[in-house]
Amino acid sequence: MLALCPLGYPFEMTNFRVTALAQSLPSTVPFVGPETQERAQGRSFQARLGANENVFGPSPKAIQAMSETPQWMYGDPESHDLRQALAKHHGCTPDHIMVGEGIDGILGYLVRLFVSKGDAVVTSDGAYPTFNYHVAGFGGTLHKIAYVDDHEDPTSLVKKAAETDAKLVYLANPDNPMGTWHKGTAILKALDALPKGCVMVLDEAYVETAPAGTEAKVDPDDPRVIRMRTFSKAYGMAGARVGYAIGNPVLIAAFNKVRNHFGMNRAAQAGALAALHDQGYLENTLAKVEISRNRIAQIAKDNGLTPITSATNFVSIDCGQDGAFAQRVLAALIEQGLFVRMPFVAPQNRCIRISCGTDENLELFNTALPKALKIAAE
Repeated sequence: MLALCPLGYPFEMTNFRVTALAQSLPSTVPFVGPETQERAQGRSFQARLGANENVFGPSPKAIQAMSETPQWMYGDPESHDLRQALAKHHGCTPDHIMVGEGIDGILGYLVRLFVSKGDAVVTSDGAYPTFNYHVAGFGGTLHKIAYVDDHEDPTSLVKKAAETDAKLVYLANPDNPMGTWHKGTAILKALDALPKGCVMVLDEAYVETAPAGTEAKVDPDDPRVIRMRTFSKAYGMAGARVGYAIGNPVLIAAFNKVRNHFGMNRAAQAGALAALHDQGYLENTLAKVEISRNRIAQIAKDNGLTPITSATNFVSIDCGQDGAFAQRVLAALIEQGLFVRMPFVAPQNRCIRISCGTDENLELFNTALPKALKIAAE
């Protein structure tokens, strides 16, 4: 069957000279947004508990900084002030920092730097799919390792990297979608076994919400690893799209060859800088996240389900059966007006994933879950 363009013409008749690689890729995106689902349903969700957004929001100082930023100017293409502040925060130099359009954007640039057709890349089966999306987009070959006890397995990932001569190996700590984590010392141990010429992409999007000892104390000059951080989660600025990488200055400088130099808007830069300087507000947010995680876990237990202990701003809940049952639970929650998601790959897809929310959000979930479980069991 021929693929059709929006006007209904067969793709071959449009004469667009896209690459063979682009033609071979599926017309899919890693995530279907809640807005898309709302348009399809013709109604709004009562609670957004599926995208791991921080409903508690950014620091008021960040909001003020963004509102006062002139919008007629482009953003600083070097993100100079933000990089200076991040370097001080992490005890490195600005040459160790690259700011970009969220971790998603930086992952795209990183893959562009490293991956061409047929190059091997290693990840966990069911881990963050946007990384896979970028690898496929540049023709890389993905090798996937199964989770072990709902954790990504650094040892197996590094072993597979050696077997495949991988250029990149992706590991999230803490993990999305399960919320599990490893101690930083375990990451350092895995790095010691990393094959020569391979770079570990250490996604630390949720590290601020994790227990002490989770962060891997990696020398910023270490050429074996690049660490990814974001203002989207603990700092509550998902809409601003501000992420950054910490890595060896030679690798960081290479981003300038491929990145969008005006990709960062000025208001987002100002907001992130103000948020970074308001660590008191961050600590307050982290306390709210912990309370919310505990509430989600209790709701799960009250309904005979098993919450997976989380180091993130969400909780994965084991529904106790297979992926088909969890999908029915999820569908029933969506039907009741709650936006939620679930892992894509078995056996993790026996779970649903609930983002931390306000008291009102979680009361809606508390009311909807028993109904959803009853519907799923019918």
